[in-house]
Formats: sequence, structure tokens, C-alpha cells
Amino acid sequence: MATVKWKDKPEGHDYPAAESYLGLLASSARVADLVIEMKQASIGYFKAKDLLRASRLPLLDVDNAHVASDLKKVHEGTALSPILLVRGDLDRGIALQIADGYHRVCASYHVDENTDIPCQIVDLPS
Repeated sequence: MATVKWKDKPEGHDYPAAESYLGLLASSARVADLVIEMKQASIGYFKAKDLLRASRLPLLDVDNAHVASDLKKVHEGTALSPILLVRGDLDRGIALQIADGYHRVCASYHVDENTDIPCQIVDLPS
């Protein structure tokens, strides 16, 4: 059985991807601040199953092109980039946002739902 290997830090192109996605949800100034915080955030670890539950996103099938590509990397022993997150807010009913790495989370889940995934997570402003 393959195990998922992870890089020590996100790749440079992950932050612009997160910024692009988050730009659909918030103003550019607010998003710029979140991305700056992400770049400075330490790495924390969360289980694949918990990331999907907290984000309220469905598990993508192994035949999804991006999930399949990430699964191929896993089977080749190539390390994946950590995930970029914006913490949800339980009191306000706001789900966790996977700002970058949704396909990597799904691929990891398919390998083992209890995979510990390295993430950089920031809080929503109050």
C-alpha cells in the first residue's frame, strides 16, 4: 500500500492559486491579507476525513483528472504540496475553506482517510 509523502512547505504557485479561489469569496484586500498570513503560518496536521467534513466538500472520485494525477504522484513516491486553509467559524456556520489543495486532500483520502495532511491554516478576520 502506498503512503502519501509531503513536502515541507507549499510550492510558490500554491499561494496565487489560493488567492484566485479566495478572490471569489472576499475582497482583494482581505484576500491579500489572508495570503500573507498563510505564507507565515506554521504547518499543522489534520486528517483527510476531517478536512473534507469541515469543508463540507464531497470526496472526488479517483477518475477525476486532478485526483488521478495526484494519486499517480503518490504511487511514484513524489511528495505532494501541503494544503492551504482558511478556518471556518462554527458559530456563524461558515465551513472550512480549502484555498488550495482540494484534489490532494481527495487523493490522500483515497489512499487512507486517516492520512495526516500538513496544512497552513489561517483564521477568518472577526
